[in-house]
Amino acid sequence: MFRSFFPNPRLFFLSAAIWMLIATIAFPFFGESMRSVTSLDRWLIAPMCAPATTADPAATDATPQTGQATPATPEVGQSTLPEGVATPACTPEGTFLTGEQAWLYQYVLMVALIFCVFWFFYERNEWYWWSVVGSTAILLITYFNVQVDAFVNNWQGTFFNTLQSALSQPGSVPAPKFYAEIATIIAVTVPRILVLVILSFLTSHYVFRWRKAMNSYYMRYWSAIRTTEGAAQRVQEDTMRFAQIVEDLGTSFFDALITLAVFLPILWGLSQHITELPILGSVPGSLVWVALVSAALGTVFLAAIGFKLPGLQFENQKVEAAYRKELVYGEDSPERAAPPTVRELFAGVQRNYFRIYWHYTYFNFARYGYLQLAGYIPLLMLAPSILAGTLTLGLYQQVQQAFGQVASSFQFLARAWGTVIELISVYKRLRLFESHIPRDQEPIKESLSGVAGA
Repeated sequence: MFRSFFPNPRLFFLSAAIWMLIATIAFPFFGESMRSVTSLDRWLIAPMCAPATTADPAATDATPQTGQATPATPEVGQSTLPEGVATPACTPEGTFLTGEQAWLYQYVLMVALIFCVFWFFYERNEWYWWSVVGSTAILLITYFNVQVDAFVNNWQGTFFNTLQSALSQPGSVPAPKFYAEIATIIAVTVPRILVLVILSFLTSHYVFRWRKAMNSYYMRYWSAIRTTEGAAQRVQEDTMRFAQIVEDLGTSFFDALITLAVFLPILWGLSQHITELPILGSVPGSLVWVALVSAALGTVFLAAIGFKLPGLQFENQKVEAAYRKELVYGEDSPERAAPPTVRELFAGVQRNYFRIYWHYTYFNFARYGYLQLAGYIPLLMLAPSILAGTLTLGLYQQVQQAFGQVASSFQFLARAWGTVIELISVYKRLRLFESHIPRDQEPIKESLSGVAGA
């Protein structure tokens, strides 16, 4: 399943995990020193604009002498430079691509490039450009999408505070300011549509290339495995399902990890605005702990409820394969697929499906109930702060979205448990199928690239 596509799978995934950990830990300690030498943002992006200055309190309190003119105090946001001197170019607050963000993206690209170059020279296989470079590209696009979510979260805080001011004090918000904030979010989210289309196209080809690698690998040993139970289905159907499910789950898993890395600090910072939690009172980083505990309890609960489902799915494929095999034999021989035999085989299919329906009934009841109730947890946790009036509308929107992102990431297994069950079932079937292939065989060094239309 893996060695047909990835170069030395155990070492590949282990090196990827270790390299990501090293890069993540190194950035806070060595990021600034590396930035001073290698960053491109110094030449591409203007520095951040300085915050608006306020009048000196000492000067304000001082009482001018009789006949002495009072110095004019510049308005908020007004330049203090002499008249005729141009204001230097700078990046205003709330811009998506700041110098710090540009350096972060450059650092991530450098880390990804080093990893791909290492495997290019260390152990490159036939599928390198899809298994290594393709996997890296999918993760980079996923990282970009999470960064857009983080920007949208920050933008919502500013925008909904502006909206609250406009609704409570008519005329207090100038029209250009309101439309400028809307234009900002459109300018960031519209390009994201193109990125999502590219991701969908790349993912589709990635999954098919993986299936292609598995198919080529299995067919090389077809003479040894063709007599195993459901051999045709394993090669034709399960390779497709396995590649699709692993890619979907893998992308979702890394999306959850990246989301946690980006939104956990945001949610921890927002927690300082929460006065107290119901029953528990004041807790540092309260919202982070609430999201973690609620997701952990839900995941353990659903795992305990649905532990029988993978085995039932595995048995279902066996009875389906036996029924389908008899029908195929019946196409070539009138002595096969006799009505009594077919009725008996279909009765086995029916029994297994009815068992699956029953077990999925209480599992879905538990899953949907948990996910529905989990959506109201942030509202209950914010109730004391809302009633105390310590939250603005913008801050509430930020907390709600950040909590939802973190909680959804913690709930990855709970939300994807049905897909995990299907993956376990497919994995069991393919592992049994692969047991007929000698384990000391080297991964194949060929693909279907020579076939017309491949």
